[in-house]
Amino acid sequence: MNVRWAGVFPAVTTQFLQDQSLDLAATTRHLEAIIASGVSGLVVCGSLGENQTLDPEEKLSVVSTAVRVAGGKVPVIAGVAETSTRAAVRYVQSCARQGASGFMVMPPMVYRPDPAEAAGYFRAVAAATDLPWMLYNNPIGYTTDVTPERLTEYADIPTLRAVKESSGDPRRITEIRLVLGDRLALFAGVDDLILESSILGIDGWVAGSGIAFPTENQRLWSLIQSGRWDEARRLYRWCAPLMKLDTSPKFVQYIKLLVQEAGLGAEWVRQPRQRLIGAERERVLGIIRSCLQSRPLI
Repeated sequence: MNVRWAGVFPAVTTQFLQDQSLDLAATTRHLEAIIASGVSGLVVCGSLGENQTLDPEEKLSVVSTAVRVAGGKVPVIAGVAETSTRAAVRYVQSCARQGASGFMVMPPMVYRPDPAEAAGYFRAVAAATDLPWMLYNNPIGYTTDVTPERLTEYADIPTLRAVKESSGDPRRITEIRLVLGDRLALFAGVDDLILESSILGIDGWVAGSGIAFPTENQRLWSLIQSGRWDEARRLYRWCAPLMKLDTSPKFVQYIKLLVQEAGLGAEWVRQPRQRLIGAERERVLGIIRSCLQSRPLI
């Protein structure tokens, strides 16, 4: 399926049973709810999808499940988060055979590459498939920073179509436009910077916390796209505390707990992550329940 790099591409959790085994049935139900909200694509096996805790065959099971559930309605983008170039190349080729429409490529995990090594990694992955891909820039989480100037060095890669900008600095949106124009589709990757990023001119949003309230999340995007800023601000003020959950080191646990409270999945994570307990759990539950109790009518 061809990818139109625009709109909301939510990053979906990988659902587990309490024993940490894959729960593909629950993953299916959540995917169905997200698709029904009107999203433009799906991102599976990303950071929120706990990619790095999954075995290779498990990742492919999640990708193939998403492709089946999407049924050609929306493209499925597979997250690439490998520790070696060789593994990343094998993975994208396997995902292509499973029917993935494209990829969201993170820099090499664990090892911090210098600019030349990062470029070699991205180029090798791009050369392994003719499918389009999005470069995921998250220097806060993954130490490698693909600055706007570095991005210009990748402009000759024909399959590079988009960048997920998660540096935490919305000025990057303008900086990328100044050096690359419209060469790449720009996606916001930090939930609680969506309004700031949108007004500067983005094409899409890889949403995180919004997978727990997909109808409202899609409504927010629609209001932004139509320039109905007063309505967008009102809706954003409701969901802002929930979106803030996406910016913590424990964002996976926080968002999975949010998904559970919203009735769309379960909170079980795979170790080394652990289920929230004690005061931290109560604090996060307080934020979640307060917001869900005041959930607006859409």
